[in-house]
Amino acid sequence: MSNVFARALSPAVREIRLMFSQSGPASSGTRNFVLANYPVIKKHNQDLPILIREAEGHPPRAIVRFERGVEESVELHGLSSGEVESKVAQLLGIQKK
Repeated sequence: MSNVFARALSPAVREIRLMFSQSGPASSGTRNFVLANYPVIKKHNQDLPILIREAEGHPPRAIVRFERGVEESVELHGLSSGEVESKVAQLLGIQKK
């Protein structure tokens, strides 16, 4: 597990949504990412809503809502947990060290 999320996120981040299939193989990296990183993100951003949406057959996707209702998203289909981490960090504007 990386420490890339062991910090407070920008106050411009209003919500993080992760959507994926509970059992689909294309979502396994996203599921592993959530298991490994949700506690760390939540620990450092206690007031930030982090929504986990499981839906059978749904392609994995990360959506971040910023201030003024601006949303950005990224597809996570078939990515490993490490690749999901990189995509989510990029979406949040976090530089990996």
